[in-house]
Amino acid sequence: MPADRIISLLPAATEIVCALGLENNLVGRSHECDYPGSIQHLPVCSEAHIPDNLSSAAIDVKVKEILSEALSVYTVKREQIKALQPDVVITQAQCDVCAVSLPEVEQALENYLDKQARIISLQPNSLDDIFNDIKTVSAALGVAAAGETLVEDLQERVDLIKHKLKFIENKPTVACIEWLDPMMVSGNWIPELVSIAGGQSIIAEAGKHSPYVDWTDIRLQDPDIIVVMPCGFAIERTIREIGLLFEQPGFNELKAVKNNRFYIADGNQYFNRPGPRIVDSIEILAEIINPKQFIFGYEGNGWIKFAL
Repeated sequence: MPADRIISLLPAATEIVCALGLENNLVGRSHECDYPGSIQHLPVCSEAHIPDNLSSAAIDVKVKEILSEALSVYTVKREQIKALQPDVVITQAQCDVCAVSLPEVEQALENYLDKQARIISLQPNSLDDIFNDIKTVSAALGVAAAGETLVEDLQERVDLIKHKLKFIENKPTVACIEWLDPMMVSGNWIPELVSIAGGQSIIAEAGKHSPYVDWTDIRLQDPDIIVVMPCGFAIERTIREIGLLFEQPGFNELKAVKNNRFYIADGNQYFNRPGPRIVDSIEILAEIINPKQFIFGYEGNGWIKFAL
């Protein structure tokens, strides 16, 4: 039988639960869970210690300051969770900055709830990990068959792209920028998504955390395409700080800039969420990298070509 009461402290997990047909079992969510829109009425069970409207640089400084003091970027609302009496709490062990972590949940709930809740922790680093997490969650929630079906459907969409690009030999180099100040390029599953979509990711390695980079590194690579997808930022939020890139030495001389292959994508809703919409992210990259082969309809919402 499916678990009765689920709290998700991870946006990707909330999307997984809903995609498995268990939205009505959700009784609580994190402060970052905002999709699908129909879950936004649920009680919020976490909060961030980072003020709104800080610049990228200020956010980075604040996060490092908090972590250096062995504190958490987030707080678990114990009283709220206790009142909701969950059977299952889903969190993550992938990144202390991205969402509430497993140790925080375990510490907050230890000997606190009136009944023992199961804690499911996700830690994906690749596309296969994301698909396996979907299966793990579905099995833990008593709907293993739904998980298998969901992963099969997602895999079919991936295979469609791979098949269409099977004989495309030209694979442009792509710089995926995950943070603007200090600069980071996208690691973990992103290089793999770029490869599936017909490109070659630069600097970052598949399956490894996103590295800080010096602008000179990107300039020397001179990528064919640049996609800016800051973690947690919508397109509009990224546009507010995109000038940081324009100020970099030699920016206008890059191939991507001269050839009008400079894009901004919604990192928050797509690329930074290791859930079902990670395949939407592959489709977005396919539209960007191979526009003659793919039109999925994400332009204007999931990504834009930024006029320089």
